Amino acid sequence: MDKIVRRIIRISDQLSIPTSQSVLYVSVPEQQLYRFHNGLLKDKWVISTSSNPPSCEENSNGTPEGLHRIEQKIGGDAKAGTVFFARVSTGEFFWDFDEAIQEKNLITSRIMWLKGLEEGKNSGDGVDSFRRYIYIHGTNHEDRLGEPATGGCVVLGNEDIIRLFDKVETGSLVYIDTQGELSEPSKS
Repeated sequence: MDKIVRRIIRISDQLSIPTSQSVLYVSVPEQQLYRFHNGLLKDKWVISTSSNPPSCEENSNGTPEGLHRIEQKIGGDAKAGTVFFARVSTGEFFWDFDEAIQEKNLITSRIMWLKGLEEGKNSGDGVDSFRRYIYIHGTNHEDRLGEPATGGCVVLGNEDIIRLFDKVETGSLVYIDTQGELSEPSKS
C-alpha cells in the first residue's frame, strides 16, 4: 500500500471517518491527481487548481486543503464538453458559446462536489468546501492544465473527468495536499 493511502487512512481514522475503496490524492504543487483503488495507484492525471494561493477561507477563490469526500456526482449522462450552470446541464457545449463566455472557467462534462471533513479547517463557518461549491470538474481550458488557473476547483480535461467520474463512487475520499508534503506515489 502506498504511503499516501496510509496517511489518508490514518487521517480518516483520527476523524472516525470510514475509508473508501477508491481514494483520490490531489497534489497542488505537482498539479496532478492520483487515483488509488484498494491501496494501489491506478491512474494519474494532469489537473489545474486555483490561480490564487491555496486557502480554505470563504471568498478566497483558493483551492482548499485537507480531507474531503465526494458528496455528490452530477452529470453522469452528459456528453463531453457539456456546460453546467448551478449544477444543471445547459444542454450546450462550451465551444458553442461566444468568446467572452469561453474566456471564463466553465464547468464542463462532469461534477464531483466535495465536502470537507475537517471541522474548522475545510468544514464549518467561513471555511466550508461544500458551501464554497468546490468541485472536481471538466474544463473548457484544457490548454491550461498543469498550471494553476481556476477559481478554487480542481479541473481535468473533459475525457479525463468522464473516466475518473466512472471509476469512483459517491463517498470516496479525496485528500488535497497544498504543500507537497508527500512524495510522488509509485505505480503498482
